Amino acid sequence: QVQLVESGGGLVQAGGSLRLSCAASGHNFGIYNMGWFRQAPGQEREFVAAIKWSGSRTRYGASVKGRFTISRDNAKRTVYLQMNILKPEATTVYYCATDRSIVVLTTPLEYDSWGQGTQVTVSS
Repeated sequence: QVQLVESGGGLVQAGGSLRLSCAASGHNFGIYNMGWFRQAPGQEREFVAAIKWSGSRTRYGASVKGRFTISRDNAKRTVYLQMNILKPEATTVYYCATDRSIVVLTTPLEYDSWGQGTQVTVSS
């Protein structure tokens, strides 16, 4: 079992940047694909980005592609989400999660362990 703790959220003006971190504890972090999702109140959890355990494959949601970058450092047991050119509609809670599938998935139900989330607020 992997425990996840997100950090790096906060308040930023539209057009600005934030970098989220997700630190993992437990065993075998290096074998998990990692994903970032976000969920606004009353809405379904939305896929943001995911990265293969090796870092060799990434996927992005259509609304963030070209502006967000996911990366990982297995030695530090951490996955990152660099968010640039932030828009007010990005305001919500962001979660990281693990997955042990062979391919990089985008469906929240396929992911196993989840962090508690970090709030991102983008002011207009």
